[in-house]
Amino acid sequence: MGETGKPPRHAHRGTIFVEDARILSQESFPGQQFVLRLAAPLCAATATAGSFAHVAVDPSIPMRRPLSIMRVDRDAGWIELLYKIHGSGLQHLAARRVGETVNLLGPIGQGFTPHEDRPRALLIGGGVGIPPMVFLAETLRERSAEGFQPFAILGSELPFPFRTRPSTIVVPGMPAGVIACMPLLEEWGVGSRLTSKSGFPGCFDGYVTDLARLWLQQLDAATRAQVEIFTCGPTPMLRAVAALAREFGVACQASLEEYMACAVGGCAGCVVEVQTPAGPAMKRVCVDGPVFDAHTVFVDNAA
Repeated sequence: MGETGKPPRHAHRGTIFVEDARILSQESFPGQQFVLRLAAPLCAATATAGSFAHVAVDPSIPMRRPLSIMRVDRDAGWIELLYKIHGSGLQHLAARRVGETVNLLGPIGQGFTPHEDRPRALLIGGGVGIPPMVFLAETLRERSAEGFQPFAILGSELPFPFRTRPSTIVVPGMPAGVIACMPLLEEWGVGSRLTSKSGFPGCFDGYVTDLARLWLQQLDAATRAQVEIFTCGPTPMLRAVAALAREFGVACQASLEEYMACAVGGCAGCVVEVQTPAGPAMKRVCVDGPVFDAHTVFVDNAA
C-alpha cells in the first residue's frame, strides 16, 4: 500500500510477464472453437481465476488478442485458453501448429475473490465466458477444506467445447431431464448443469439465469445468505445475472468483456463506469478488472 493507504497506481507492474510460449496442443470443437495449451511457466505460476493472457496470434498481425485462462498446471508450467474464431486474427491462431511458439503477455488483471463467509459459490458462464468458471471451479475444489461448495451453470448456443455427458451428482432444484454436465467438473466432484436454446440433449431449454433462478429459489434464507455468484460472458448476460443477484439479495462478481488494445492499462481504451463510495469513476477493465462487483457496474439493471 502507498503512503495514502491506497493501492499503488501501477500495482500490476512486475506481475505481467512476456513469454514465447510453445504450443503443446490445439484441439478443435464444432462452432470454430479451440482449446489451446501453451508452455508458459511464468504465466502459469501466478495466474488466478479471472486473469487473462494477451496473445500475439501471428507474426504478421501486430494487435494481440485477450484470451481468458481456463486452466493452469503450475508444476508442469502450462496454461489452457479457450477461444472462438471471430475475425481473421483468431483464424491465424487456429492455424498454428504444435511445436510453434506464440508470444504472450500474462497473467493480466484482477481475478475473482472467493469469501469464506459465502462458500456456496454459483458459477455462471456463457459462451467464451466459460473458461474463467472452469478455472474458478478448480480453485474452489482445491479449497474445499475451507467449506467452498461450487456449482456451475454453463450456457452456449453453439455445441459445447467438450463432450457432454449425464451427471451423477444430484443438484436440488433442477428440472427433470436436465442432466447434461461438463465431464471435467464432474471428475472434480463439482456439480454442473448446461443450458441452451439450441435443443442439445440433457440441457435446460432456457437461459443461464432461468436455471439459476430455480436453484436459488429452493434455498432457504440462511443458505442463500452463504451464496455468492461469479459470472463471465456477454454483457447482456452479465446484466441479467446482476439483476438476478439483486433480486435474491446475493453478492455477485462479474468478469467483463471489452475490446482491448494494449491490455496493460496504457491506452485506456477499455474503460467502464463503476460506482464507488466517492461517486462514479472510470476503471480500466484490463488491469483494474476484468472482475468487478457486478452491483457497481450494472446499477438498477442498467449498464
